[in-house]
Amino acid sequence: MATLEEKLQELLIDSIEDLGCELWGIECQRIGRFLTVRLYIDKEGGVTIDDCSDVSRQVSAILDVEDPINDKYNLEVSSPGLDRPLFTLAQLTRYIGQDISVHLRIPVLERRKWQGKLEKVENDMLTILVDKQQQILAFGNVQKANLVPKF
Repeated sequence: MATLEEKLQELLIDSIEDLGCELWGIECQRIGRFLTVRLYIDKEGGVTIDDCSDVSRQVSAILDVEDPINDKYNLEVSSPGLDRPLFTLAQLTRYIGQDISVHLRIPVLERRKWQGKLEKVENDMLTILVDKQQQILAFGNVQKANLVPKF
């Protein structure tokens, strides 16, 4: 059975692309009594407030008609930002050579949080250089991954 995020992605991706944006990812999180549905969009040259507004209007109309969410929810549309979340192996592959932060579902070596340079993405496995040692992590065990911005 598909997750809510997967159902929403399938439902919304074409409309978002028609507006000239890429659907970077979707997060659904319960905050209090409401579900927050957060869409991250990206595009060449960066995302503007107008892009977020256009996507929000389009997505709201689709969600009103299709009604895929059986709960009260708040919709947020934003750019992924400098510390962009990384949702897929393809996105991770774009950032080989850069620092990432990874939170695991199940600890590896008694740690759930890892941060280091992403060296390789191969066969659903991530190789991260942490304190001059390679650590290989299964993508299926990744709960959350983010790019670590450099200032």
